[in-house]
Formats: sequence, structure tokens, C-alpha cells
Amino acid sequence: MSVESVRAFLAEHAPDIEIVELQTRTATVTEAAEGHGVATAQIAKTLSLRVGERRFLLVTGGDARLDNRKAKAAFGGKASMLGLEEVAAVTGHPVGGVCPFGLATPLPVYCDVSLKAFDEVVPAAGAVNAALRINPDRMASLVRAEWVDVCQ
Repeated sequence: MSVESVRAFLAEHAPDIEIVELQTRTATVTEAAEGHGVATAQIAKTLSLRVGERRFLLVTGGDARLDNRKAKAAFGGKASMLGLEEVAAVTGHPVGGVCPFGLATPLPVYCDVSLKAFDEVVPAAGAVNAALRINPDRMASLVRAEWVDVCQ
């Protein structure tokens, strides 16, 4: 069902973008990079985070690592990952397929500047074998994301 929510979001906001569903699992950055023939840095991984009671998504380059000091400054406190069940409940997407499109619950979305190194990035699309190709600025615009510098 999660791919369908992404498909519905794209139909309304970006009908020119197609979801690519592979026969193989692409839930990890390495699997996704191999499956889509891109560098790991070009995979746009979506982290589901919390600072206090505030939940939000952070989309980063696939090889980027969260810098705790920068994240604390940008988000106003120590960021921690949501649990698996909470991720699925608030995003509507399974872990490995989480993306900022077609969310079950409206969440603030942030994009790390690490994505700006590419003309095209590959975020998941609601399933462990689904993704799409998109310009990072367009992705941020579609999901009304704020750009941040929170990775190493």
C-alpha cells in the first residue's frame, strides 16, 4: 500500500516522475546503489528522527553520517532514531522504503546539503524494492523541505 501512496502523491504533484520497482531488494544504501547503478552517495536515504516529542524526516546522501553536534544545533536538541513500528506508523512506509513522499502523517522534512553534490538522486518510493530518480532541489521543493547542514 505504501508504494500506492507515493504513486498518488506523484500523480498529483509530479506526474512526470515514474517509480522504478526492481525485482531485487534495495532496502540498504548498498543494495539500492547496486540496483540502480549509481554511487552510494547518490542514494537519498531518509532518516526518521525525533528531538523531544517532535518527529521529522531527514533526507541525506547515502554515504553521509549524521554529525551530532551540527544536528543538535540545527534541530534544537539531540536527535534520535524512531523505532521500527513508529516509523511505519507515522510514515506509512516500511523501513528500507521510507521516503518523504506520500506520508501517512504530515511531518517536517529536512534535506541535508550532501544531496546538492548531484543533479539526480535516488530516494526510496515506499517499498524495499521501489525508488525514483529526481533532482534534489525539486525533491526538496515537492515536499517543502528545509535545507540543513547536519552531516559529516
